[in-house]
Amino acid sequence: MSSTPEDFSQFDISEQEKDKLVGEVIRYILFKTEQNSGCPIKREELTQLITGKNYRQRNLPAFVINEAKTKLSSIFGYEMRELQRSRFSTSSHHSRAFQSQQSVADAKSYIIISQLPADAYRKYVEDANKSQVTGFTFVVISIIHVAGGKIAEESLWHHLRRLGLYENEESHPILGNVKLALEGLVQQRYLQKEKVNGPEGSTLYYELAERALDGALGDRIKEYVSQIVQKDFTSLGAD
Repeated sequence: MSSTPEDFSQFDISEQEKDKLVGEVIRYILFKTEQNSGCPIKREELTQLITGKNYRQRNLPAFVINEAKTKLSSIFGYEMRELQRSRFSTSSHHSRAFQSQQSVADAKSYIIISQLPADAYRKYVEDANKSQVTGFTFVVISIIHVAGGKIAEESLWHHLRRLGLYENEESHPILGNVKLALEGLVQQRYLQKEKVNGPEGSTLYYELAERALDGALGDRIKEYVSQIVQKDFTSLGAD
């Protein structure tokens, strides 16, 4: 919902200055989303973009970000969704997450999601050149979903090798460095990593993160998996 004139009156800036700040936030979000392949944008980045203009009003960043959120939806057709990093499911006191990930565990961040119907998005927006990368994302998430939402690194690579994807491959015709492609899913918050220490050493696990747990994507995965299972049962019956 857009702000009212009463909301705006608390800030000692003009309407033109406010519109300029909102426009800069929107441009930053669209540019960073494209530049970083959809990686979440930290709220801190947007706040610094606003306060860096020598505006010191305490509530101004939240006001501008909310205005940008409204305009992204009404003008550009994007939902600006806040992500809250989920906690790892393992409760063992032996487990610990990588510091590089958990240092920003509670930091707010945002992604933008098209509000277009799926068929219209595929027809007018989706880049056909990126469809195979999207397929890789979907396959990895599906493997982990079938494993119960969490899988050991070696088990994940075992399944990926069966698909012709190897962790030491650096020049895949579509993905390039396959290991880095998998790491990209962590940066984009489809997955999160956890290292668990046990009697025989440490084991790295991949677990579904916020974007993979999105309702719409979850429904697609369930439908995809059920279709595979149904085909398997059909082929067994035929035999």
